[in-house]
Amino acid sequence: MFDLLWLTAAAPFAGAAILLLLGPRFPRKAVAAIGVLSIAISAAAAGLITWQFLSTPPAGNAYTQHLWTWIGIGDFRPEIALHLDSLSVVMLLVITFVAFLIHLYSVEFMRGDEGYSRFFAYMNLFVGSMVMLVLAGNLLLLYLGWEGVGLCSYLLIGFWYQDPVNGRAGRKAFIVTRVGDTAMIIGLFLIFHGLGTLDIQEVLRRAPAVWPVGSAYAIAAAALLLGGAAGKSAQLPLQTWLPDAMAGPTPTSALIHAATMVTAGVYLIARMHALFELAPPVQLAVAVVGAATLLLAGTSALAQSDIKRVLAYSTMSQIGYMFLALGVGAWPAAIFHFMTHAFFKALLFLAAGIVIEGLHEEHNIFRMGGLRRELPVAFWTFLIGGCSLAGLPLLTAGYYSKDWIIASARGNEALWIAALAGALLTSLYTFRLIFLVFFGPLGTPVTRRPGGAMQIPSWTLAGLSIAGGFDKRPFTHLFGAVEPATGVSSTVAGIAFIVGLAFAWAYRRRWAAMGAVERFWSAGWGFDWLYERLFVRPVVWAARVNRGDVIDSIYDGLAAGARAGYRALSWTETGNLRWYAAGIAFGSVLFVALVIFL
Repeated sequence: MFDLLWLTAAAPFAGAAILLLLGPRFPRKAVAAIGVLSIAISAAAAGLITWQFLSTPPAGNAYTQHLWTWIGIGDFRPEIALHLDSLSVVMLLVITFVAFLIHLYSVEFMRGDEGYSRFFAYMNLFVGSMVMLVLAGNLLLLYLGWEGVGLCSYLLIGFWYQDPVNGRAGRKAFIVTRVGDTAMIIGLFLIFHGLGTLDIQEVLRRAPAVWPVGSAYAIAAAALLLGGAAGKSAQLPLQTWLPDAMAGPTPTSALIHAATMVTAGVYLIARMHALFELAPPVQLAVAVVGAATLLLAGTSALAQSDIKRVLAYSTMSQIGYMFLALGVGAWPAAIFHFMTHAFFKALLFLAAGIVIEGLHEEHNIFRMGGLRRELPVAFWTFLIGGCSLAGLPLLTAGYYSKDWIIASARGNEALWIAALAGALLTSLYTFRLIFLVFFGPLGTPVTRRPGGAMQIPSWTLAGLSIAGGFDKRPFTHLFGAVEPATGVSSTVAGIAFIVGLAFAWAYRRRWAAMGAVERFWSAGWGFDWLYERLFVRPVVWAARVNRGDVIDSIYDGLAAGARAGYRALSWTETGNLRWYAAGIAFGSVLFVALVIFL
């Protein structure tokens, strides 16, 4: 079964190529069949590979499939090689299966869109790039997948590019994440310079032998990789692109938040955890960044009026939990939360899509209400996903993964308190959203109800959002992890859940008493305002001042000189042969004189 590994990436890429080249000529049923079937093949291959990995593990619990040599320059010979181990097998299975459900949902959700084939082509390319990223055997191939998901996020966030707002959102995501990508590529140069290889397993073997703990090289390389991870995973200070990414279609939001893009940074740090262990200050910074982001995003989610923006800030917060776990060394807990988060966050976005479509593209939660009877499928699936997100004790997958992270943070009191505060905030904004959308009097009338293609993925993810976290043994077995004692943390987290639920019921309308604080939170703590003045306006000003481009003026001067020389020499073109002969004679005499006298 391991020989099928190449198929998990090849099938989505093939589907994308077919749809990009021929999609507009196909009927919609054929487009949907190609788009969904390509991901189904990838998911089926991933399932078979996972089954064999668990039942008959490869030698050394790792398998590498060498496809071909990509570049051959002296000793630098990176390969197109796929590496499968405990980490990548979990990522692969979750990514492909959740992506398949989202694609199936999209068949109905996008059915009336004129860019139907383009949408599925981009989504296929997105999945293929993410699979390539998590299976890459070397950092150069990983970076290719990394840039691939960045490109696809730009294409999908700005999918409805006819609206300038959507185009700006796509460009913002591309530019902000490019800051992190620049840091990451410099980090790769540093790793190659210091260790002489970009092969991931070789890097992890050589780094402890070459760089001692606390080495400046290790700290610099880890810090640069953290910059890349923060950009892709929308963590402080590069988090501002994610709320605006809601401009894309709802299935795109589900894919970005649940199984691709924002989890890439989590994977990168988990994959390179041995390098981060050599840089304790950077590893602590990972935890601090995660804790700060989960609190900032949790408060910001409280002040949003757009249902998808609430979920966007929720994603930032939950990715913050994963960074917190990575920073305290509990990377199996981070990957466990990645899995449960993929289930309940995809579910929440799909249920939100049912609400938005049912209310004729209404996004404002204060214009909703009373939908638990009008849209029961959306209500029950959103309730299950919300309970898992908030960590309903003992009954939901999210409770078990988040509880593991909170317990792992007990070694640092400040981080532990931040994690518990995040749990309270999550319960508060989640149930406030549920009460506003589904309870109370009916707001906007329902105009459309979901069909089977939208209901089946939603109910499937609802089941996984409940049962997906009950058994942690696969994670403790795969990663050799020891789960910390969770007694005290579980009790306090349970109390935080109840307190958040109670406050959500008591204060389920606008936070009128908070005034300026609510506006500050609604604006994401003013980071867009700050970056606008620190970076955007100075660049725009410089562009206006330099509209003529000083550098171009140098080449314009050279061109003007050439034209002047041509005009001067053109006076010698008289057409009179006697003057030409005289010129040749004069030139010959001058040349001979120069040779004789010089």
